[in-house]
Amino acid sequence: MRETVLVAGYATRHVASSAKRAGYRVCSVDHFCDLDLGWYVDDYAGFEELSDLSPAIDLILSRNRIDHIIFTSGAENFPTNGIPRAGTNPNAISRFLDKQQMQTFFEEFSIPHPPLAAEGVYPVMMKPITGAGGWRNAIVRSAEEKAAWREKFDLPFISQRIIEGQPASVSCISDGRRAVAVAANEQILRGTDEASFGFAGSITPCDHPLAGEMMALAERIVSASGCIGSIGVDFVLADEAVAIEVNPRFQATLDTVEHSLGQNIFSLHMDACSGIVPNSRPTPRRYAARRILFAESDCTIRSNLVKFSSFIADIPTPGTEFLEGDAIVSLFGYGESRDAALKMLDNHISIIHPYLA
Repeated sequence: MRETVLVAGYATRHVASSAKRAGYRVCSVDHFCDLDLGWYVDDYAGFEELSDLSPAIDLILSRNRIDHIIFTSGAENFPTNGIPRAGTNPNAISRFLDKQQMQTFFEEFSIPHPPLAAEGVYPVMMKPITGAGGWRNAIVRSAEEKAAWREKFDLPFISQRIIEGQPASVSCISDGRRAVAVAANEQILRGTDEASFGFAGSITPCDHPLAGEMMALAERIVSASGCIGSIGVDFVLADEAVAIEVNPRFQATLDTVEHSLGQNIFSLHMDACSGIVPNSRPTPRRYAARRILFAESDCTIRSNLVKFSSFIADIPTPGTEFLEGDAIVSLFGYGESRDAALKMLDNHISIIHPYLA
């Protein structure tokens, strides 16, 4: 009999689809509940605020026997409601959800990382101590800009010296003691408006000359972290690979990693939870690119985009309303080279764009 997994968090489609392909029966608790999530799950429930997550999990548990629970971004250290957690334990997770503690971890293990900025020194990168996705991160150039950021977000924060370079990441599989890097990825950031450092897509593999150094460093970081399963490390590739943060969960790069490698990452994750990790790094088979499209203004998606499902994901239900800046849909491109993958991606964007007005 197939085991049933519950995937819970703000966005779960990428993990649920991988779990389905791995042969599991899948349930989900998800904030967005996009159309294509329903293709991969036997049961799901939605939630609005994090305070609604536990009742939604209880609803799923009332209707299903769950063997394992996996949490995604925004819910990493959430209580399991008595279900076995497939992944990192909450104590280890907590260390990497707090950017101040992460800073201490990098210092402890002599990992290259952006140093904290001295008070009164500008420009600096300001980040909330907790939170994922990078959309609140901002470069501030004066005391006035710093005060405006604090007034807007009213959150505990750290200020770091700015490291210029290529945003990138490494996807690792770890048993809690040994980690293997399975993919190096370019990170695509939004680059404009107030969420300019927000995640907007990825390209796998990363061709940067420092990719190998970055993968080796990620293996050292994750091996020391005690994290289990699919774990990501974000970097900036400058004069050297500089670690930015550890993501103790499935990453948003999952789609391009799987499409590039031709391997199922959920299976590797579950194996790692049983103490089994790959013997060596896999070799990419092709290039894969993903781009998230955001609303250019307030809009309502009236078209059924399912007909484009061969190259899109996170498909909104017709009639869904979006505010300016909201993520609408993900698009993909593939190829034997980076340029070919991006050319296909651009073609797909040109096809979809008229339907997003």
